[in-house]
Amino acid sequence: MHRPATLAGLIGLIALFFGVTSYFLVGGLEAYSTAHLVLGILLVSSYLASSFRDLGEILSARRTRYGANMIVYSALFLALLVGLNWLGARYNRRIDMTEAGVFTLAPQARQVLDGLDQNLQFQAFLEGGRDPAVESTLRSFEATSARVTVQLVDPDQRPELAQKFGIRTFGSVRVQYGDQATIVDTPSEEALTNAIIKVTRTEAKTVYFVQGEGEPSIDDPEAPDAYGQLRADLENEQYRVEGLLLVQDGRIPEDCDILVIAAPLRALLEHEVAALRAYLESGGRTLLLLPPETGEALIPLLVGYGVELGNDVVVDEVVRLFQGPSLGLNPLVETYGAHPITSSLRERTIFPLTRSVSPGQSRPGLTVTSIAKTSPSSWAESDLETLFDQSQAALEEADRPGPISVGVAVTARLSELGPGEGQARLVVYGTAALADNQHMQMLFNRDLVLNSFGWLGGQEELVSIRPRTLRSSRVQFSRDEATTIFYLSVLVLPELLLVIGLAVWWRRSSL
Repeated sequence: MHRPATLAGLIGLIALFFGVTSYFLVGGLEAYSTAHLVLGILLVSSYLASSFRDLGEILSARRTRYGANMIVYSALFLALLVGLNWLGARYNRRIDMTEAGVFTLAPQARQVLDGLDQNLQFQAFLEGGRDPAVESTLRSFEATSARVTVQLVDPDQRPELAQKFGIRTFGSVRVQYGDQATIVDTPSEEALTNAIIKVTRTEAKTVYFVQGEGEPSIDDPEAPDAYGQLRADLENEQYRVEGLLLVQDGRIPEDCDILVIAAPLRALLEHEVAALRAYLESGGRTLLLLPPETGEALIPLLVGYGVELGNDVVVDEVVRLFQGPSLGLNPLVETYGAHPITSSLRERTIFPLTRSVSPGQSRPGLTVTSIAKTSPSSWAESDLETLFDQSQAALEEADRPGPISVGVAVTARLSELGPGEGQARLVVYGTAALADNQHMQMLFNRDLVLNSFGWLGGQEELVSIRPRTLRSSRVQFSRDEATTIFYLSVLVLPELLLVIGLAVWWRRSSL
């Protein structure tokens, strides 16, 4: 028996095995599978031709049995891997092992999908019918709800569909729910969630921002203290946003679903306060953003609804490296009350230059909940003159130690209070910067503010944590790169390890 011929035969069997495996995995003959099949046939044929007479002896030899066992075990292991991959492709289940859950839909998206009572279809118009980034996002929605289906369309192959739906750019996704449909040009998770809200909601809520007393602009998306970004976020969630010159109109429109009064520089006039009172007594919903030294005319009204506005500023000392403690007028909030607005909120929010807003005297018919509190190291500074003129503050006997309530939510059952029927809702925060362009995207301010609108409007499906606008980085491979990685990881490296193992075993067996 010739040892080189035997070794060549074993290598030929390995080449044949990986050639056949590659053929079935890839679905056809390619350079790799063709070369291995040809090489395997030549080596096995050469071995059979040179060792035909000794074949019986070879088959009964101990080293041959060991070699055959090794090949069988390797084949079984690879078959197991192939079977697991086949099962994974056929029964797809996603498990997100990242700490931040970057591959899992945000709670708001899951909550919106849970509310579907009809089938929702995504039609993605992609160049060549493929786009890994878009596909991954759509599959996340599909894996979350059985009512979601995804169709990948190549506009070059189906030009009639693209023309029918008015698709003009690659990467656009058509979202259809019943008879309603919309087109998303940049299909991020946030954009798709907003599109689902748009096609599933039967009517848009109207939000009026009171103007005319020096309130921040709702049209400017750039000025730090304006509310342009808030307006855009509200419109993305299908609210209709309008300005209201209450000082001139003297009344609140009948189609107003939510009224917002934010940081009026001048005191509201008597007829404006009267209009707000009448609106609440008829079951109105109102959001008040009242930073220190504003909204004095509203204090009597708020007292009647169980809300106490503090004539103070919340201070939380900040310790900076090499500088020691300094005044912190942007306290962080990480303690939230038990309320629908904050039920899903676990992260921090920032309340720049805020006053205290606390539950006041309890009355039948009122449910007043503190929904945001600062840290125990904070306090409500009552000496505003020294604070603003000299930038100095210290916790004294006249001040209230933390935690300090900086936001409350009120549910008023009007039949028990006397003025009417139904239910009024009120949310009051001690800062206006919570929702301005500069701070809206900081930490989880956006979720807290938009949750407040969702609760005020009676749309609990919008009270949740929204998708982050920035997603984790992902590596996208071209087709050639993906093919190379497949061959290296599934075929070449296992084959190389098997050949090396065979060579080591062969060398040791010859000693």
